[in-house]
Parts: sequence; structure tokens; C-alpha cells
Amino acid sequence: MDLVQIPSTLRSGANLIGGRWQASATGRTLSVASPWTGGDIGAVPDSDGRDVQAVVEAAQAAFPGWRATPVKERTQLMFRFRELLLRDLDELGNLAALESGKTVAEGKAGVLKGVEVVEFALSLQNLDQGAMLEVSRGVTCEVRREPLGVVAGITPFNFPAMVPMWLFPIAVTVGNCFVLKPSEKVPLTACRLGELMVEAGFPPGVFSVVHGGREVVEALIDDARVQAVGFVGSTPVARAVYARATGHGKRALALGGAKNHLLVVPDADPELTYPGVVSSFTGCAGQRCMAASLMVAVGDVQHLVDGIVEYARRVQLGRDMGAIIDGAARDRIESAIAQAERDGARVLLDGRGATPPDGYQGGHWLGPTIIDGASADMACARSEIFGPVVTIVRVPTLEAAMRLENAHPYGNATSVFTTSGAVARYVAEHATNGMIGVNVGVPVPREPFSFGGTKDSKFGQGDVTGRASLDLWTNLKKITTKWALQRDTNWMS
Repeated sequence: MDLVQIPSTLRSGANLIGGRWQASATGRTLSVASPWTGGDIGAVPDSDGRDVQAVVEAAQAAFPGWRATPVKERTQLMFRFRELLLRDLDELGNLAALESGKTVAEGKAGVLKGVEVVEFALSLQNLDQGAMLEVSRGVTCEVRREPLGVVAGITPFNFPAMVPMWLFPIAVTVGNCFVLKPSEKVPLTACRLGELMVEAGFPPGVFSVVHGGREVVEALIDDARVQAVGFVGSTPVARAVYARATGHGKRALALGGAKNHLLVVPDADPELTYPGVVSSFTGCAGQRCMAASLMVAVGDVQHLVDGIVEYARRVQLGRDMGAIIDGAARDRIESAIAQAERDGARVLLDGRGATPPDGYQGGHWLGPTIIDGASADMACARSEIFGPVVTIVRVPTLEAAMRLENAHPYGNATSVFTTSGAVARYVAEHATNGMIGVNVGVPVPREPFSFGGTKDSKFGQGDVTGRASLDLWTNLKKITTKWALQRDTNWMS
């Protein structure tokens, strides 16, 4: 498997405002480092409220014309964008891996998942976005979906291509003008997406990119012209973004963190369980909200635990698993492992000190780590570690496992590994998390089924992809019409 390619020159990014790439009004820049090497790979503007005002003004100016563009014409541009994504898949996959620490294969997979959302957006031209019904003699009621105006997306470091494309293809296709604020840790992929949107022919201001930190996020949320905000990130920030946006009366959907439960029962098929569990907690170096970070071992499953440890021991850094986003994150993860040991848990497989791939020794590396013997109240079993670490909590029965899942504050995903249909059905019916898997370690729904959790993993109504996302980006307009006097009467007369 190919390792990420390191460019020989630094890549320079800019803000995309009104179809033009511009430096920040501040004159400042933010350096972008690669987790693979620890070295700088580029820079983007360090923007402030003046840049936000300029980008929103350009988007607001573009909205009337874009709203008036028939959906069939909007989707033609999105078709072109899809073609460009596939044309440049190798480049985008490497770029996403380079700045986020993913393997190249994971970088490409994120782009392809984004393409899947683009394809759902393309289907909107053929879906019934409204309805009309004769509700009484001579009286009709009609409903239409209409765009909101300027909307914004604030996206995290772990999926530089996929998460932005969870948001903007649907929002733009239904007629909004979209402002993307990517994580300052992975802004270069967002710039490339912006270049492809321009190349696809989207009018200036329909899609914009603005870089920066907290000041830019708050300015976007506070701007009265921004009608809706989509956010993906940690739970504390998701809660803050949702509260700030709804405090201004805006529509908001903020996806937070997770502590996904993966239940392993004695009758689980080893051939499904070993790769399913290991790929779930090591994929993307565990830096994803769908990673199974808490394994609930139900009953006598020691043989399965032993097999999982041996399978994880064969994971090779660089080939099978990428790097941690930065040194501070790696240090935090290692501290969480050490705390688990102090709390009385056992480290069955220790990724601290793992050997990095040749030529990438300067990067931020941590191998797969398995913690056993934890109790449900330990920090390693309750907190989101966000790294290639799985904690095992042992319980005697399936009912005890479900009580543990039900009581946990996070609510993204629950998976069960079993060969019993009755066990699978019991888990599906009693789980309180939003996404359920049966012999699937990462139960991410595919379009048109939507992505979203419950409890402290989601703030707001609806989901972020699929049909459930349409209510985030559109209003429903209801029209009741009567053209002639009718001789019979009812309450509508």
C-alpha cells in the first residue's frame, strides 16, 4: 500500500470570496503541518471578522440569482463537480491524508463517501420536493421546499473532504449559498474543493471558503445574514455552537463526540469479529466519531479477546493505520492510557513507542492499544480518547451490556457481533444510540439513509445527510388556494 507523498514545496491557500481567492484582511497566516512528518506543508489566511463580513456579503449578493436558478440547472453544475472529484481522486486522497494523518486509502475513501453525498444531492432534482392535494372541493393545499439563503458549515480535522461534503452539496443544490470554515489543522483540502467548485462553474459567491480560528467561527454564527449552521466536532464545542446559533434564533445542527459501544457475545463469528473490531478502533487512527472505543465483553469471550489482540498486533503503522493529528493529541492519548493503568486497568496491547514507518520518524505516531479490566466508571470507559485505543469492560449478560449502553451520555453508535438473530434484534430494539450495527464495526449509513446520533452526540433536530438533512437547509412553504365558490359548505368555507 502506498505511503503518503510529501510535496517538495509548501502549498499556499487563501479565502474564496465572491469567486476570487484572497488573502486575509489581517495579513496573518496559519501554518499547516503534516502529522506524517511533523513538518510544515503549507499556510492559509488567519482571518477575522472583516473577512467573514466580506464572504457573507458576497454570498448574500449571489443568493437571489442562485435561488432563481432551476434545480435542474443547479444539478448540472454538481454533476460537473462530481466528475472533477473522480478525476482528481488520487490527488485529493493524498492531500487529505497528508494534512490529517490518514492513510492514502482512507483519504480516498473519505472523498468517495463525499461523492456519495454529492450523488444524493444530484437525485434531488428527481425527488418530490413538494406536494399538492385537493383538501376540499375547490380548495388545494400545496407545500414547497425553499432555500434559506446564506448558510455555513464548520468542519473538523479528521475528515478534510468527507465532512464538508456531508454539508455543502445538499445545501447548495437546494438553492442556498454556502460558506465553509474548515478546521485550521486541515484547510488545504477545503481549498482544493473550492477550486473544483469554481472549475465546475458555480457562480461567484455560491460556494465560499474562509479560514481561521474561533474568531471566525463566532463571527459566522453571529452574522444575522447567516440563516443556518452545520457543525461537526467535539461535544463541548458542538454544545457551544448550538447554543450560540439558536440563541440568535438560527437553525443549527451540531454533531459532537462519541464513546461507541461494541458488544461482543460468546457466539460471535471470529472471522467477522477480529477484523470488525480492530478496523473500527484503528481506522483513521481512531480519530473518528464512529470508532468503537468501548468494547463490552459479554460473558465468556476470552477466546475472542485473545484473537482481537493478536489481530491488532499485526497492524502496521503507515500501511494499515495513519498518524495522530499532532503532538499534543498524541500526548493526551498516551496520558489517558497511563491514567487507565493507574486506575487499575491492564494494557493488553501497548501502542506507546510503536515503530513509525521508515522516512516518517518525525511524525506523530501511536500504535493500536487495548485496555482490559476496566470498570464502567473509569475515565477510559467514559471519556472520548479519540485515538487508536479500545477499552474492554466485561459484563455477565446482554441485559447488563444494554444497561451500560443506555446509561452512557454519548449516543452515536452501538454495534453487536453475534450469529444470533435474537441477540441482534434485542440490541437493535434496546439501544439508545442513533446508529446500530450488526457484525459491522463502523455502522455508518449509506445514502439516502442519514447520519446522526442521539444524546450528547447531537444537538439539534434531523440528521446531517440523506433526506433528513433537507429540513436543515430548507423551509417548507404552505399555500392554500381557492378559485371558485362551492355550493356545499364545511369548516373551510
